[in-house]
Amino acid sequence: MNQSALEPVLDSTLCVAIERLPGSDDVPLPAYQSEHAAGMDIHAAVTEDTVIEPGQICLISAGFRMAVPVGYEAQIRPRSGLSVKHGIGMPNSPGTIDADYRGEVKVPLYNYSSESFTITRGMRVAQMILKPVPRVVWETVTQLPDTQRGEGGFGHTGR
Repeated sequence: MNQSALEPVLDSTLCVAIERLPGSDDVPLPAYQSEHAAGMDIHAAVTEDTVIEPGQICLISAGFRMAVPVGYEAQIRPRSGLSVKHGIGMPNSPGTIDADYRGEVKVPLYNYSSESFTITRGMRVAQMILKPVPRVVWETVTQLPDTQRGEGGFGHTGR
């Protein structure tokens, strides 16, 4: 069987429990904006316009809680459009939502620009990706295997 590089290798879906918070029925749940988008856009559930001044961080409500399945994490990432067009990003990118967290999802946004920026209700403010997370078991050794790079650090490859 010859499979095109453009065809998906497998169709993987993950069912995740999500709860809208009171007063957030009008705010869209996270959703993919195109057929092959990796991340789902998260919308602001602010109760009033929120101005982020230059150099300021604001915690923006997303209006929902969710139960990330055990063995996964939800990564919250900035939207490239907000970053490039307005200088709005996340100071802790990516943010992680653990499988045992049951609080409201909130997005910390930072204004890297020199101008005020207003977040309005329903605005797409971040994106979310769910990823598997392996559990690590450490194996203590007395010596690591050699590699061609060895101990070469930052900038070692010349790129």
